[in-house]
Amino acid sequence: MAELSPIQPCLWFDDRAREAMEYYVGVFPNSRIRHIDEYPDESLDEHFAGMSGKVINGQFTLNGVDFVCLDGGPLFTFNESISFVVSCADQDEIDRYWAALSHVPESEQCGWCKDRFGVSWQVIPANMGELTRTPEQIQVMMRQKKVVITELENA
Repeated sequence: MAELSPIQPCLWFDDRAREAMEYYVGVFPNSRIRHIDEYPDESLDEHFAGMSGKVINGQFTLNGVDFVCLDGGPLFTFNESISFVVSCADQDEIDRYWAALSHVPESEQCGWCKDRFGVSWQVIPANMGELTRTPEQIQVMMRQKKVVITELENA
């Protein structure tokens, strides 16, 4: 059995953990769902009421990064204070991830987007630091939603 990462992000979904895992492993290469535990019998604890068939512990890997997740109900939701950075090799890769992950146009800014589950992502070129060294490049980046590498290079 492969060793798991010593630190793993945990994503709390209202009730779509299984759907999210299936979606994410389809978006990222070298990804898989490792294990899903469903909630135990509802009669065991008041917190399990209505959770039958939902995920209490989902384990999945996205391109080598281990995650866990659960269906925890609507008490907590995602916000932009936590995001996942996707470092891309080129514009084609940026375009592909952006198309798959960006589902909330009003949340798009400087390579940041929000997916259909409310999770925030930063879809950026791996050399973003080199592309934002001058004031002109910074100004271009601040006007972008999806990062367009040639615009930054030409600034």
